Amino acid sequence: MILATIDWIIISIFFVIVLGIGWWASRTAGDSTEEFFLGGRDMPWWLLGVSMVACTFSADTPNLVTGFVRESDVAKNWAWWAFLIT
Repeated sequence: MILATIDWIIISIFFVIVLGIGWWASRTAGDSTEEFFLGGRDMPWWLLGVSMVACTFSADTPNLVTGFVRESDVAKNWAWWAFLIT
């Protein structure tokens, strides 16, 4: 597969944006581990929700859901909706 010039431009822009976000985040991050891991306990609710949803797209989630369904039928798969209200 040979990439065209536009492909290389898009890839380059992507990496510049990712590096820019990393540089910005390193400048705004605090000095303590609590600040790093907990965001200074000052994160909006919607960002925490997006973070929780993003974590459910990991590689082990299909295995977990399969285990839930095998263990107690499809009913336990409704547990994901509980994350919405908890």
